[in-house]
Amino acid sequence: MRIDLITEIENRRNEMSRGQKRIADFILENYQQAAYMTTVQLGVAADVSESTVVRFAHAMGYQGYPEFQQAFLEVVKNKLTAVQRMEVTNRLIGDGDVLSKVLTSDVQKIKRTLEETKRESFNRVVDMLIRAKKVYIIGVRSSNMLAQFLSLNLRMILDSVHPIDASSSGELFEQIMDMGRDDVLFAISFPRYSARVVRAVKFAQRSGATVISLTDNPSSPIARGADEVLYAYSDMASYVDSLVAPLSLLDAILVAITKKCPEQAAQHLNRLEQLWDEYEVYDKNKS
Repeated sequence: MRIDLITEIENRRNEMSRGQKRIADFILENYQQAAYMTTVQLGVAADVSESTVVRFAHAMGYQGYPEFQQAFLEVVKNKLTAVQRMEVTNRLIGDGDVLSKVLTSDVQKIKRTLEETKRESFNRVVDMLIRAKKVYIIGVRSSNMLAQFLSLNLRMILDSVHPIDASSSGELFEQIMDMGRDDVLFAISFPRYSARVVRAVKFAQRSGATVISLTDNPSSPIARGADEVLYAYSDMASYVDSLVAPLSLLDAILVAITKKCPEQAAQHLNRLEQLWDEYEVYDKNKS
């Protein structure tokens, strides 16, 4: 596991050539802009050649600038403030068609998530959820919407699903204090990562429970030590992250569970339909 890339640049600056030091200085002073620059743009900004930028990426231990930039972006996303995120996105979109650019970007995130999700890992996650004695689900702030979506729909087809209210640390641990080896914690967190979700993951690991993490990259704090990790791309959409890719991944998990346990799912859903009808949950009047 690499240390924070920005810290690594700071530590290695004195070993660099004069041109590479210019790049390092520009990045350290302007990392929120530098992360989104091409080799040409970064070269112009640091007053060096494009080839020097490429050599800088190699010197930092990456195969090329694209790999360096991806690693850089993952670090920067977790450091930017909400205002900085908005400013960066506005510069990237410029005067273009906002609707087209945002939705096209979302489509690309889903495609990339599909291409890079390991089917073996996905299938193991499905099996872990089916076999679990209890399934605990946690997500905070924007990730709480994903946790609620998974909890609501998983409770319709599986027994003993427990959404965690992480509004306060005290209440959080009261809800998971009985977690054990037969249980699963499904943790969801994207930049900027929630400290409460990280603490819940560490508690679950100490309790011997199985931990499934849904996050954006291997350097995420909830990916470390998890039994299974699913990655979904959530690049910035203004001051918030786009969550369409992780939502699609959760949707796929739910469908996969119903395919593996069709009878159990049908029993649960039929019972729910009876309750919904009995207590008039849905309006069935035809317009």
